[in-house]
Amino acid sequence: MSETARHIAIIGAGMIGASWAALASAHGLQVSAYDPNRQAEARFRAYVERARAQLAELGLSGHGEIAFSTRMETALEGAGFVQENGPENEAVKRKLLAEIDALAGPEAIIASSTSALVRSAIVAGCATPERIVVAHPFNPPHLVPLVEIVGADADVVARAAAFYRTLGRRPVVLNREMPGHIANRLASALYREAVHLVEQGVASVADIDAALCHGPGLRWALMGPHMTYHLGGGEGGIAGYLAHLGPSQLRRWESLGNPSLDAGVQAKIVEGVAEEAAGRSIAELEQRRDEGLLALLKARKLVSD
Repeated sequence: MSETARHIAIIGAGMIGASWAALASAHGLQVSAYDPNRQAEARFRAYVERARAQLAELGLSGHGEIAFSTRMETALEGAGFVQENGPENEAVKRKLLAEIDALAGPEAIIASSTSALVRSAIVAGCATPERIVVAHPFNPPHLVPLVEIVGADADVVARAAAFYRTLGRRPVVLNREMPGHIANRLASALYREAVHLVEQGVASVADIDAALCHGPGLRWALMGPHMTYHLGGGEGGIAGYLAHLGPSQLRRWESLGNPSLDAGVQAKIVEGVAEEAAGRSIAELEQRRDEGLLALLKARKLVSD
């Protein structure tokens, strides 16, 4: 890692920002976080400590210094990499990135965490947009390795990807921008059908979730849909699968739904999720999710080792 990447600035100290800060600190980086709300610091540091404890279970016990400031220029000073985590609003992002671009050191790479906004729109007000990439993580980024990168300059994209690899992340690079990038588009396609199944009364919310978690979700933790179907083709691999079972895949695609999200459907989903949650709070469910993610990450490490 270059010396300029030993210091990361976190712009926006909410849940995503705190998760990034914990990960960077656990890898020994100097972290400077910014949030305009002074009251955000207590929540930020509490989250960081919880995340650090989880990372320690994965063998990451670094304690890079973490500073907090309500002045953006203070947080950006000396940072070689900037992770922006502002609200998912195009106008807000555009203004925020332009401000960061004006204040950050000339060699710094600026990465924007956006789940659906396209890069060309949010960098429109920047003086040096070529050094700005979209770098979309999955929540919580200190545990989920994926980072989706969209950029205009191949060297900047390569440097950003290399930086994330030093943090143990798995960057994927988009050849062109697309609303929702890759993973959220795949997730949205799946969720559309899950909502369709609820709308049509095919099964309960809990059973629809269980069908995914106890079936294809287990395989998808190890390999993606293309490789999964490659194995599904037997000795013929993906070519054999497409030749033999491609028509049945087309028939399933043709039967997929295009559900509404009207008040009635929303009520069914809300009621079904409440039944599945069985009284557990959001905090309890998050803890269960994170414990499961830790177990999966440890198991994946055993498999890869």
